[in-house]
Amino acid sequence: MKKEWFFDRFCGEQIAVYAEDGKIVEVGVENEKEGDVLGNIYKGRVANIVQGMQAAFVSCGMERNCYLPLNEGAEIFSSYDGSGKFTSSPLKAGDEILVQVVKTPRGSKGAKVSAELSFVGKNLIFLPRTDFLGISRKITDEKAREELLKEADKLREAGQGFIVRTAATGATKRALKIESEYLKRVSRATLEAAKTAPVGAAVYKEYDLPVKVMRDSLGDGDTKVYVGDGELYEKVLRLARLRADLGEKRIIRYTGERSMFSFYGVDEQILSLTDPQIKLKNGAYLIIDRTEAMTVFDVNTGKYTGDSDLESTVLKTNLLAAQEIARQVRIRNIGGIVAVDFIDMAEEEHRLAVTAALEEALSKDRAKSRVLPMSDLCVTLFTRKRMSGELGSFLLKPCTHCTRQGYVLSDIYMAMRVRSAILGCFADGYSAAIVELDRALMNKILSERYFADEVKGAWREKRVYFIPHTSFPEEKFSVRGDNAKVLTLPDTAQILY
Repeated sequence: MKKEWFFDRFCGEQIAVYAEDGKIVEVGVENEKEGDVLGNIYKGRVANIVQGMQAAFVSCGMERNCYLPLNEGAEIFSSYDGSGKFTSSPLKAGDEILVQVVKTPRGSKGAKVSAELSFVGKNLIFLPRTDFLGISRKITDEKAREELLKEADKLREAGQGFIVRTAATGATKRALKIESEYLKRVSRATLEAAKTAPVGAAVYKEYDLPVKVMRDSLGDGDTKVYVGDGELYEKVLRLARLRADLGEKRIIRYTGERSMFSFYGVDEQILSLTDPQIKLKNGAYLIIDRTEAMTVFDVNTGKYTGDSDLESTVLKTNLLAAQEIARQVRIRNIGGIVAVDFIDMAEEEHRLAVTAALEEALSKDRAKSRVLPMSDLCVTLFTRKRMSGELGSFLLKPCTHCTRQGYVLSDIYMAMRVRSAILGCFADGYSAAIVELDRALMNKILSERYFADEVKGAWREKRVYFIPHTSFPEEKFSVRGDNAKVLTLPDTAQILY
């Protein structure tokens, strides 16, 4: 199997895409300025306690207060007295507290936080204030599990804990010890920083996207890594040199004139993730519907009529759907509750087979999931741990023309598509690119300076003109090339920066 990672940065975003045999399996996007708050530790202040919800709402410097469940241990050791110690008195409004983001903000909901801090390494997760030992369920060899847990137990002090990650299977005792000491130093530095940090400050930040990917997802010996940006390439290369299991020879700098994602066929696959209809290879299809509370998949036979009886046709479709649903939740990074309305099956044996297929497909995902038994109505519920923001929130925004029941492509994603088209125009040999687009999108691109790096670099000797239209739909744009020294353009045309 051909395994490839693609890293690039443009329009103020870092993007990582993982593909197997040319088909994308995972996509990560992170804003360079804001980053991903998941895993960050903040010094917050309790705004109020809602006893009826058994929750505290904590001000952490974000747009909305964070939600801290009190039934998860927070009331036992959460109050922070500023000296590096944590008292056991119950929380009250006004208390300062160190909390870690375990679920990112979504929609109208603030981030969910925990007072049980953790620091993630390649092989271990260190729990400085939780007396606990755990191990990845993906390590199935009982002897290996026992030995790794014993080793982790030796590395902790009273009141501390470790969770052994899947990657630890091939780690030496020395590597585990070195990593554990590093994580402990990071923990001590975080508590030290909290002593003088103002309320709302992030006293610990998780690594940025490329570092997290290289820590968690690389090192199997045969994955190639393509990097489209020079600065990002140097960063990835430095990280690879520190990894004996990775090596710099597999890091490839893409230098083509076209967008790297366009050249390798990734662009169109990402665009397909904005479509609520997902076709299966037998002619059947899925419909995906995002709601505030959950994500719903509806399975339909479509054009597939099978070659035998109805029950067999339905079973084959549902088995295909289970595989694709597991792939889609991973690519789109869908978290929380997922409901699947499979096509009705009369036989219990078939319902069990589809449930087993879904569980097996989800087990390949790094994010934890839990599948409930299928109901008599052939509806299955499962939960998936939200790793970071859902990809749909990056690619789409609510449509203002259909009472916010529908979605259109987001401004940042539209800017990326325009950029790719301009690169293609220059790769075709043109010295000037003329872009016609919606006026609001043009203003967004200019005000946010999405193409500033390109203007200072690759496009220095090129010309890019924007022609705004008030009648264009938000998703419509066109790019054409021209080599004339003098161009005839409307008065509304504007040269890029």
